Amino acid sequence: MSSFDPIQISASEIASAVNEGSLKAADVASSFLQRTEDLHRDLNTHVFWDKEAVFNETEKQLDYIEAARRAQKHLPLAGVPVAIKDNIMAEGAIVSCGSKFLQNHRAAYDATVIRQLKQAGAILLGRTNMDEFGMGSSNENSAFGPVRNPWNRGHVSGGSSGGSAAAVAAGMSALALGSDTGGSVRQPASFCGVLGLKPTYGAVSRYGLVAYASSFDQVGPIARNARDLARTFDLLRQHDPLDATSVDTSPFEKTEAGLERPLKGLTIGIAEELLAEGLEEDVRKSFYESLEHYKALGCIIKNVSLPNLRHSIPAYYILATAEASSNLARFDGIRFGVRAPKPGISLKELYGQSRSEGFGREVKQRIMLGTYVLSSGYYDAYYARANRVRELIRRDFEAVFASGVDMIATPTAPTTAFALGQKTQDSLAMYLMDIYTIAANLSGIPALSQPIDLDRKGLPIGLQLMGKAHHEGELLRSAYQYERYKRWSERPKF
Repeated sequence: MSSFDPIQISASEIASAVNEGSLKAADVASSFLQRTEDLHRDLNTHVFWDKEAVFNETEKQLDYIEAARRAQKHLPLAGVPVAIKDNIMAEGAIVSCGSKFLQNHRAAYDATVIRQLKQAGAILLGRTNMDEFGMGSSNENSAFGPVRNPWNRGHVSGGSSGGSAAAVAAGMSALALGSDTGGSVRQPASFCGVLGLKPTYGAVSRYGLVAYASSFDQVGPIARNARDLARTFDLLRQHDPLDATSVDTSPFEKTEAGLERPLKGLTIGIAEELLAEGLEEDVRKSFYESLEHYKALGCIIKNVSLPNLRHSIPAYYILATAEASSNLARFDGIRFGVRAPKPGISLKELYGQSRSEGFGREVKQRIMLGTYVLSSGYYDAYYARANRVRELIRRDFEAVFASGVDMIATPTAPTTAFALGQKTQDSLAMYLMDIYTIAANLSGIPALSQPIDLDRKGLPIGLQLMGKAHHEGELLRSAYQYERYKRWSERPKF
């Protein structure tokens, strides 16, 4: 066994050590497998976890990594363990989307992002728990129980990619993939004290991602530091002919290559009207302190106005639920999902019973809301109007960026991780947890969450940076320079 402790070093350091032969990929896999075995029940981070089965599935990948090393072929994620959110297809794995409706569904193919990770030498170590079909802000809507925050087991991990964020924070994987429809990578990253990136819409393939709201969904990486995040994003950012929404990103440089460039002269916009209500005092204080750190790094802080962002919550929950009602129509107990075990009923009754028994409360609530706003007589009043608001929000960002602003900063969430059960009976309070993250999905721009501090309860606080379309490099460079200036070395204690 190497003198390296793989749990304590970064994904980039693991890859370098494996490529040069000072660390064996099999030893890395064993270390993280044992870590997951020790912790996953306590935190409920993983679904369908079977240590031996997961290790057996890695053997082929371990042979691939060793063959590449002998051929002196550099693999950017050689031997790096990556946890995968349970709505991303990986051939042969159960893909349940956190729902008992799909608890027996096995993927017939690899998602494009899974194929990209395998080619880069990554080792896929387990499927992570999530809010059912990505619908939630706390990971309490999973059919398999809530994910617990590694910093405090009595608090939520955030949603819907809570299992992925908690797994990285707890050292069960060096990296993870999540999906972000309205903040589902960034908000759990904030709650768990790690970094999460929502790429520009179309920059990363959605082929093999189970759809929630197709015009919002994006696969995004979660990591402990900005370099690991940049390297993973660079691998995933490719045009994919299998995804009709995928765009050609070849004109843009690799983000990892630009991390060392100084920030001097970059302008960060602050929309004061977004910081008026509902913001915890600890979060507010840390947010403004982080801006002072960015000033010290040479950034210019400028007040801006984003007047239509106050409408982002209602616009999002109309548009996203409308798309969900359409996307989830395929889960009928015949083509997909668990069929109601009652013989002699009509086809209509079979659909109704299968869906009633298979879907959880939040999913049914959002399907009904989406069906309502698309129905005759209400389409123009709700869906069409929400689309117009979406365009106004996009124009707000366009105008601010055209004025010379490079990035816009907000808190990632108005609070730190709240207690389990605190908001489950108040849908509006839960939805408001996404107040800062939703706008980036509505407008399709990239956004990143980075940890900046701990509150008085010892829970992480996140800062969100939003940038111009396909300018992820500026976000990642900023996070990298910030963490070098004010190093984030906090880890949950075990």
